[in-house]
Amino acid sequence: MVQTAPKSKQTSEGAQTQHPKPMPQPIIRRLGEVDYTSTWREMRQFTAERTRGDADQLWLLQHPRVYTLGLAARNAHLPPSDTLIPIIKTDRGGQITYHGPGQIIVYTLLDLRRLGIGVRQLVRRLEQSVIDLLRPYGIQAHGHEKAPGVYVGDAKVAALGLRIRNGCSYHGVSLNIDMDLGPFLEIDPCGYPGLRVSQLRDLGISEDIATIGDKLLAALQSHLWPAGAGVESQ
Repeated sequence: MVQTAPKSKQTSEGAQTQHPKPMPQPIIRRLGEVDYTSTWREMRQFTAERTRGDADQLWLLQHPRVYTLGLAARNAHLPPSDTLIPIIKTDRGGQITYHGPGQIIVYTLLDLRRLGIGVRQLVRRLEQSVIDLLRPYGIQAHGHEKAPGVYVGDAKVAALGLRIRNGCSYHGVSLNIDMDLGPFLEIDPCGYPGLRVSQLRDLGISEDIATIGDKLLAALQSHLWPAGAGVESQ
């Protein structure tokens, strides 16, 4: 359930009790393929400046080819020094991952206090959204307690990385759909040597990336706002 602000107490006898303001309608932004650094900068700025009255947002997008390093990244997991793919140090949790065309990302800019959940609950809800997305295709996916993400067998199809600031989250979840997986072979994905990485195309799902993106957004909405909050799409 969505947590709302507590009702104001009466300040004097006979004063009317003030009801909590309704949660602002979440906003969906479909951004297409956008540069990583400028998008990261916009996420940080939004989170730093947001107020308790600002609506939560989900940003659906893709990035050009880029390696991103989390705060726990180690040099041993990095690609060869002669790689032509940009490498960017970020402020999210975790280690190294790869983003590129054919992979969808949903950045989750959420007020966790207002939702009444902690970071572990958020991770589980993001994972379950991907698991629920894959189930109608006959794919049994699962999470991993010690290595967040979504797996089919021993292969990872979705990665998670989050940053929490003042009770609000940014960064989010990426799902491999129909992309070049070669750059994953040059790194230890998420810091795990030999970790296999898969994608929906290799699992027999041929639906286009826009359709999968809409289905992922729907699954995320059902888990983040189970009370059925309306959503504004941009």
